[in-house]
Amino acid sequence: MIAALRAFLVVLFGVLVLFQTMSLPGQFAHLAKEDPDMAYLRWPATAVTVFWVLCVQVVIVSIWKLLARIRRDRIFSEDSFTWVNVIVGAIGAAWVVLLVVFLYVGFNATDPGLPLLLFLLLVGLAVLGLLMVVMRALLRQATTLRSDMEAVI
Repeated sequence: MIAALRAFLVVLFGVLVLFQTMSLPGQFAHLAKEDPDMAYLRWPATAVTVFWVLCVQVVIVSIWKLLARIRRDRIFSEDSFTWVNVIVGAIGAAWVVLLVVFLYVGFNATDPGLPLLLFLLLVGLAVLGLLMVVMRALLRQATTLRSDMEAVI
């Protein structure tokens, strides 16, 4: 199971690197040529989307590190919290940037479609972040229980 997850993480990371370096910059360059009135958004949109991809990549690397700890039976240790905190931080950073984009688009939109989509993403990312906070608390409890069990044994 861990090997399959790692394989998919490698594929996902590779596709994200492709998006980050080729697809996203090229897409926004093309949009700037097609609609010169919106060309001023080319670089901010590129920076924001590349940042979001970077946040996902940070989460992937953190999951990889946690999977390595599972294989070595070290997941219930204090060092695991570093990687869980990195995941929570990446999700939080992506959420803050998404909030800024949502506010900018919301105040400048003439159609409610994109702001509603961004709001949906904002709520979904908040749920994911809060879920990770709950998972961190569960890991904390399991780590404490394991430490207590090892002390008894």
